[in-house]
Parts: sequence; C-alpha cells; structure tokens
Amino acid sequence: MGLARLIGVVKLVLIMLVVAGGNPFQFLNQPTPQWWNWLQENKIYGCMMLFFVCNFFETNLISTGAFEIQFNDVPVWSKLETGRIPNPPELVQIIENQIRWSTHAGGSMGGV
Repeated sequence: MGLARLIGVVKLVLIMLVVAGGNPFQFLNQPTPQWWNWLQENKIYGCMMLFFVCNFFETNLISTGAFEIQFNDVPVWSKLETGRIPNPPELVQIIENQIRWSTHAGGSMGGV
C-alpha cells in the first residue's frame, strides 16, 4: 500500500514537472535523458502516458481480488471465501432469499 501511494505522489510530481517545463536532472547535475526530452516535446501524450502507466502499477499493487456483496449490512457473498464471482441467477436467488429472510424476521419481531 505504501509503494502504491509513493507511485501516486511520484506520478503527480512528474506530471507537474512536465507541464511546468522543469528539468529535475539539471538540478541533480545529471545529463538529461532522451525520454525526458520526449516528455517535454510531447507534453499531452507524455502526461497521459505517465498517468495511465502509473495508475496501472498503483491498481495492481492495491488490488486484492475481493468481491464482497452485502445486503442490509449482512455479508451474503465473498469471492475471497468462494474463489469465484456469483453468476446472475445465483445473485438473484441470494437477494430474494435475503429479502424473504429480512421480511420474515422483521414481521415476527414487530408483533403487528
């Protein structure tokens, strides 16, 4: 998670440097690499490329593969537990069962 945050910060700093026309390599007394010159010459494409490539890495670092479904704050499906995503008929059946259960439980508790 920390690495994903770091990549997000680096992404924003790099995009700001590209837009502002800054050159961090001159500040570091290093020769400017060709890829940085390309970013400076193609600001729109370069910023888009930085944004999407960094987002790809951020997403992959924080992705858990979790798919959790809750109905009235009650967990009814967990991909982490079952190892798969429910198919549509299963999902409809789960929701119908939860509606029936909550209606039945609510009716017996109300005493009306």
